[in-house]
Amino acid sequence: MIDFHCHLDLYPDPHGVSRACIERGIYVLSVTTTPSAWTGTVALAEGATRIRTAIGLHPQLAHQRKGELAQLEELIGKTLYVGEIGLDGAPEFKRHWEDQAYVFKTALGMCQAVGGRVLSLHSRRAATAVLDFLEARPGAGLPILHWFSGTPRELARAVDLGCWFSVGPGMLRSDKGRELAKRMPQDRVLTESDGPFAQIDGRAVWPWEVELAGKELGALWGMTYPEVEHQLAANLVRLGKRALSYASG
Repeated sequence: MIDFHCHLDLYPDPHGVSRACIERGIYVLSVTTTPSAWTGTVALAEGATRIRTAIGLHPQLAHQRKGELAQLEELIGKTLYVGEIGLDGAPEFKRHWEDQAYVFKTALGMCQAVGGRVLSLHSRRAATAVLDFLEARPGAGLPILHWFSGTPRELARAVDLGCWFSVGPGMLRSDKGRELAKRMPQDRVLTESDGPFAQIDGRAVWPWEVELAGKELGALWGMTYPEVEHQLAANLVRLGKRALSYASG
């Protein structure tokens, strides 16, 4: 199983969830919302060969934590993964748009300066703007749009720009989410939980519940669950090779 966007550090018992992921053999991208959370979140992956930790500065926190960009620059050399970064156009965050844009632009510039990174990106109600920023900085790395909720036209543009996508049980519970996932290139999709933010039946999604997303993808793609698992595993291998190319570059 693959959980390519999970906030391990924000579960009530993060060490317990991390241990459960290790025991189940789940591949996890553990994203952070602030650079100052990096050290503690990396500790959750101690001894875990299948957990990678990304450093990020969430757009919803950009106006409060933009002063941590210096920490992001200092730490970006310690990981090949950056996330969660991006833009959020929801009304309650749109008023901080200038701070969001400044943080996102700066973070992409840092990624470009170190030869590229694998990027886990937030684009809620801001897909076009996120794609504009990515198009302006093609050297920033491999963009993976987490829980993509844009229009079919924005999806087509993202595909043309080489974007990947991570989809989870939360996204695939809506008709729109399923229709978007159906249109995504199967060789550029990974599963995610987005836990503990994403919820099922009023509770946080666990990383191992990415299996639900895998089964839903099977129904959308006309594949058995083992076939979906094989496709996702092949995708992860390709992504891993891309990440290593950034390390050697």
